[in-house]
Amino acid sequence: MLKSISLQNFRSYKKQEFSFEKTTLIVGPNTSGKTNLIEAVNLLSTGKSFRTDKDPQMIGFGDDFARVVGKFDDFSAGSGQTLSLEVILTNGQYMGVKSQYKKFTVNGVPRRRVDFASNFPAVLFSPQDLEIIIESPSLRRNFLDEVLETVDRDYRIAVISYQKALRQRNALLEKTREEGRRLGKPLAQRDKDFEYWDKLVIENGQLITQKRAEFIEYFNNLEKNIFDCLIKYDESVISKERLIQYEEEEVMAGVTLVGPHRDDFSVLMFNSSRSNTHDVKFYGSRGQQRLAILQLKIAQIKFVEGILSKTPVFIMDDIFSELDEGHINLILEQIDKQQTILTTTHEEFVPKKMLKSMKIISF
Repeated sequence: MLKSISLQNFRSYKKQEFSFEKTTLIVGPNTSGKTNLIEAVNLLSTGKSFRTDKDPQMIGFGDDFARVVGKFDDFSAGSGQTLSLEVILTNGQYMGVKSQYKKFTVNGVPRRRVDFASNFPAVLFSPQDLEIIIESPSLRRNFLDEVLETVDRDYRIAVISYQKALRQRNALLEKTREEGRRLGKPLAQRDKDFEYWDKLVIENGQLITQKRAEFIEYFNNLEKNIFDCLIKYDESVISKERLIQYEEEEVMAGVTLVGPHRDDFSVLMFNSSRSNTHDVKFYGSRGQQRLAILQLKIAQIKFVEGILSKTPVFIMDDIFSELDEGHINLILEQIDKQQTILTTTHEEFVPKKMLKSMKIISF
């Protein structure tokens, strides 16, 4: 359970501390710093931002570093034990010395991100999550990564290794393509150049696919109390045979054409008789799409809790302005099941009976 968070030079915060209770409501107008605060909370969970892949953007303007420190009651580690997590972001300099861009500590002990990420699980739900269903496959892959990186160290390592190997392999494919153009004829992949990176993308890619399939099977077998749906996994299988099969096409394209970086999935909803399914992206109303996303997030909470024996903090960012009363009531039913942090632009969006049990942070 998150007790407090201290921010220094983080986004719009020069130096500030916030405390949290079982349910905390953050109220303030747009641009007041609400999303910056929950970004900091989520950073302590994942070790990265959900808004940018450029870490220095989280550092206050004109500052060389930012620091985020969270204090927790870690009930899973034993009654009353305290956990301290810290992330330091730099522009390459820290206290006048050349530094890494990001550092992590757990109770003062330095850690790599792969060992930092599962200490404090959190699940974020925001209006932008609707894009998971309606926009590009990369967002759906990111969702799977978010779920699995929270609970599985092997998965985190596999993703890092796969991405590195994929970049190197694509660079070789581009080089081979350019050499073919220079010589005026197509070239096949050269085994001695590709063998090492092929081995890495296959081994790590197959582990990523396996773990994704396991989560999807978990979701499909889970009892749904919000929206009755299934996930159909469209995996791009990677193997030595498939790399050979697409050898010429990959050289012509200059990129790797198979593997989990090409995965996708669709969310299928049942018809009224439950005899058939339809893709929510194309046949669901906006309200049904929102419910499908909420069901995915609730499943994520249960999945993480089942593996880590820790109930994730549920972060809900500005959802009240997007949802109707029926959907809001569904979400409010989830509040007491875990520690919850909510943001809103107007306190009156929240039912008065719920406000009585909430800590309120006003901007």
